[in-house]
Amino acid sequence: MQATRAERVKTWIEEWKQQGLQQGLRQGRQEGRQEGRQEGEAKVLHRLLSRRFGALPAWVDQRLEQANNVDLEYWTDRVLDAQALDDVFQPQS
Repeated sequence: MQATRAERVKTWIEEWKQQGLQQGLRQGRQEGRQEGRQEGEAKVLHRLLSRRFGALPAWVDQRLEQANNVDLEYWTDRVLDAQALDDVFQPQS
């Protein structure tokens, strides 16, 4: 016996819902991993800055919290050559 048109439509809707749910879960996991990596990079950079320059002013924490991955990578590279804390946060040229 063939499914009625309404049953097929209902089945398709359920399949689309499941596909949407699965896609949302994948996207959420990916965003969570990205956020975790970014937080980890900021934490490592904070440790490096503290070891290199001592106690850090509050503005450093603010910069690290607001930074994207590109900024964090750039600043981390600059830690090794910077003579002063401000040198780390100079704009990219």
